[in-house]
Amino acid sequence: MLVKLVNHTPDPERAVAVAARMCYSSLPPLQITDKLDDYQIVALIRELVRRGHFSPLEHASFTFIITGSRAMSHQFVRHRIASFSQRSQRYVKESGFSYITPPSIQVNAVAEQIFARCMNELQKTYNELLQLGVPAEDARYVLPNACETSFVCTMNARSLHNFFRLRQCQRAQWEIRRVANLMLREVRKVAPVLFAQAGPPCVVDGVCPEGDKSCGFINRLRVDRSAGGSVD
Repeated sequence: MLVKLVNHTPDPERAVAVAARMCYSSLPPLQITDKLDDYQIVALIRELVRRGHFSPLEHASFTFIITGSRAMSHQFVRHRIASFSQRSQRYVKESGFSYITPPSIQVNAVAEQIFARCMNELQKTYNELLQLGVPAEDARYVLPNACETSFVCTMNARSLHNFFRLRQCQRAQWEIRRVANLMLREVRKVAPVLFAQAGPPCVVDGVCPEGDKSCGFINRLRVDRSAGGSVD
């Protein structure tokens, strides 16, 4: 798995702070930028996030290169306020495709053997179809969700907060949850204040919206805190 931040808005936290201040200041636009010091930027961003006033966060964008399974990418593109460029299976032949093996299969030797046998058989079938003159765009119909893919994704900070809220939840599928964790680690390197309060509702708000589907983290946290400890 690869998750790498390759580009972002220069000085993203200042960009967000300027956008927020623009709404309420009577100063000329360029003076707003000049008069914002680092302390004011931090304070303003913290207040924006605390109040849930996220529209100024849309002025900071972040671009990632991500590699994982097609099963993961199919989930990822459901986040509509984002831009995607994915390696095409129409124009790039998968004559020797790599694939992602779920941890639940890796820990079971028999299951892993069955899984690998299936992947090899699908690879053989795909290659045979190509040799028969079937176009790659049609031969790809036999390729599995496990097939590895790569894509470039650009999201603004507001969309990323929403993404982390949904995909870092313990009920999210393991692979996209792992991608979300790595993405958050990347953006915190360049915008630590902007993403200080990013994460799932149980961590950010101390509540779980999943009802009877909850993983139980909040209950464990409350019990442990009442005993004077903490939950990692």
